[in-house]
Amino acid sequence: MVVTVRLFASLRDAAGVPQLTLEAADPLTVSGLMELIAAKHPALRAHLARTRVAVGQEFASPADRIPMGAEIALLPPVSGG
Repeated sequence: MVVTVRLFASLRDAAGVPQLTLEAADPLTVSGLMELIAAKHPALRAHLARTRVAVGQEFASPADRIPMGAEIALLPPVSGG
């Protein structure tokens, strides 16, 4: 399956693009997606441990499966005041 992953803030800066399009095996879990991203985009590897994944506009856990066609977003920690 093909997945499109939207990147925000420092992740977008590190990748140099606002989204990634990846070819992945079906079924795909959130942890599998993160491993795939780390392998295909080494510039993001250091950021992924602190990144939250949203699938279908809800935060997902590593074991959650990603349904075909789901909206996926990677969100780095946010600070400010």
